[in-house]
Amino acid sequence: MMERITADVAIVGGGIMGASAALFLRRIGFSVVLLERDLCGSRSSGVNYGGVRRQGRPLNQLPLSQRAQGLWARLPELIGTDGEYVRSGHLKIARSETDLASLESYRDRTQGFGLDLQMLSTRALRERCPWLGRAAVGASLCPGDGQANPRLVSPAFALAARRLGADVREQTRVDELARDGDVFVLRSGETLEVRAKHLLNCAGAWADRIAAQFGETVPMEAGHPEMAVTEPLPAFMDLSLGVEGGGVYARQVARGNCVIGGGRGYALDDQRARAQRSGMAGLMQQTVELLPALKNAHIIRTWSGTEGYLPDRLPVIGPSATTPGLIHAFGFAGGGFQLGPGVGAVLADLVSEGRSATPIDAFSIQRFSASPCAATTGPASSTSLSTVA
Repeated sequence: MMERITADVAIVGGGIMGASAALFLRRIGFSVVLLERDLCGSRSSGVNYGGVRRQGRPLNQLPLSQRAQGLWARLPELIGTDGEYVRSGHLKIARSETDLASLESYRDRTQGFGLDLQMLSTRALRERCPWLGRAAVGASLCPGDGQANPRLVSPAFALAARRLGADVREQTRVDELARDGDVFVLRSGETLEVRAKHLLNCAGAWADRIAAQFGETVPMEAGHPEMAVTEPLPAFMDLSLGVEGGGVYARQVARGNCVIGGGRGYALDDQRARAQRSGMAGLMQQTVELLPALKNAHIIRTWSGTEGYLPDRLPVIGPSATTPGLIHAFGFAGGGFQLGPGVGAVLADLVSEGRSATPIDAFSIQRFSASPCAATTGPASSTSLSTVA
């Protein structure tokens, strides 16, 4: 028999964005149904690098990143675990004088955002980080940034939302999605129908398909960041690392394993991705140049995931331009983990107040619209979404 549920808000996607939105909505009294095709936090939100950094983000992301930063400090209160979150500091390395000048410019432009960036000369860097290789000629340190375990944090948001009364349905694929008058109707096979006034599109790399069903086509492409982890090693690195201009990023966890990222994997199919052997070899070479201590370390696991990338590398966050009650949050280009709690809080703002004090205009889906005028209603007939969420 068909189970029928009515709620204030339906959320498609149980990653850190959708799950944190469910949590914050329940905290202010909205009824929520969250539908996740697999397990909450099992996709990009749970298989990313685990960096919790503000440094290096575009300036228009920093207010949102700062809001998220305050929520990361409250993880035990919010989700019942610290998720191995530590403010280890984030070091962005310069490998040339040009890189160093770019880091200095970024420091100057981010004054007032609370990053407290500290420039390190070659000498200061050698004294602070004697474990770095000679490829590093300087760096920018953001002492308040850090790292966490995404395999713990992302599912914990969904568990916390469920404890507060959210109806979280895992392994529940959305097969049909329709707008019927002023409510959305979502169906999963012949067993579940959800009706809700608000719909949050948090379906990750597949969210563009939901947007397209409501007349909002975005040029999103899938990307597959690749990562690796070493065997446990003696502690030597106390910072999370990045490189100006891109490349390798690395961190060492309390157990001694080093988590390394960079490069691109490949898709096995629409749902699965894998690291490439050739790309991983190049990544390890870059890593050893920066971290000579890893020269003889054994890699015990490699992995990849699927992320959504928009041409400007900025996400879509905010109300639909065509359909009242529809709110999007997707396209985080591999940088959404730190933003996640802040995005969830903003989505709760938009549902409850119709606006957010956190500026998100730069992330409007309307930047991809050919017409400056938005329609006021979306399609009323049902549409097949069997591969979305």
